[in-house]
Amino acid sequence: MTTFTRRSLLSASALAVLGSAACNGTAVQKADQSASAQASATIGLTYIPNIQFAPFYWAADKGLFGQQGVAVSLRHHGASEGLFTALGAGQEQFVIAGADEVLQANAEGLDLVTVAGYYQTYPVVLIVPEASPIKALKDLEGHSIGVPGEYGESWFGLQLALRNAKLSRKDVSVKSIGYTQQAALATGKVDAIVGFRNNDVVQFAQAGVKVRQIPLGDEIPLVSSSIVTTRKLVQDQPDLVRSVCRAIVQGVQAVVADPSAAVATSSAHIPGLTAAEAQTRARATLEATIPLWKGPEVVPRLELDADRFVAMEAFMRSAGLLTKKVDAEKAVDTSVLS
Repeated sequence: MTTFTRRSLLSASALAVLGSAACNGTAVQKADQSASAQASATIGLTYIPNIQFAPFYWAADKGLFGQQGVAVSLRHHGASEGLFTALGAGQEQFVIAGADEVLQANAEGLDLVTVAGYYQTYPVVLIVPEASPIKALKDLEGHSIGVPGEYGESWFGLQLALRNAKLSRKDVSVKSIGYTQQAALATGKVDAIVGFRNNDVVQFAQAGVKVRQIPLGDEIPLVSSSIVTTRKLVQDQPDLVRSVCRAIVQGVQAVVADPSAAVATSSAHIPGLTAAEAQTRARATLEATIPLWKGPEVVPRLELDADRFVAMEAFMRSAGLLTKKVDAEKAVDTSVLS
């Protein structure tokens, strides 16, 4: 059985930079506890406070959840905590996770539903040194590729890249390098890495390492970070689910509209973000994340496309990423934000 402990939302570099700020999973950020709120919910975030969660910090601090009639707490996970453990135990009502990870979890017996998007564009790319002879996916043949391990969205992305390049694993050398991508690529330990355009690419630039990013392909049948809950909550408390998702959408829209204010608001939630250098770095990550929230839209709406889930299930099953066939249409509810 797959253990969902690694969080796809954060890259290796973000973990390294903010590792000292990891929460133990028991501390809950109490926020937006509006007296008028009639319902309550806890949203699970990955265990590292990060600027990529700025829409949640904004929605909590600016009272957006309360305006929707919900008292929300933000909970950062423990470092070794399973991604869906607290959700299954009822300690959280929502969690931010890849929709592709949801399909994996449902294949192994969970009953989770993706109710809103978060990243509208898949954030994973192939990253190579600027002088690399690898110009396109087909050029990967005979080269070494570094991934954290055989799990999570970096791994999913590699499977897609190989498929689109019409290559198999035998045609390349795949190396599990843990969360050392930057060092591994910069020192030539691997010829390429699979990483995140809004973190790894940004961190390389800030370190003065010149790299190029190569997309996984024209069509990406994978859905990344999303708002996830249980089927039971959707059935029992549909108004709660809708209210929370609406506030998150408003938070994303506000952050996209005013990134500077978003960094300032997030400083109360992210240790060390009050320093000028840290704010500069956070702003760079935020600017690289905004296109992922927006996708093709001018104003992000975070709506979902059920057809993408069907295509994702078919790809993941063909790539051996699912233990069995999953009903993709039951793993998504497109009505919440319609």
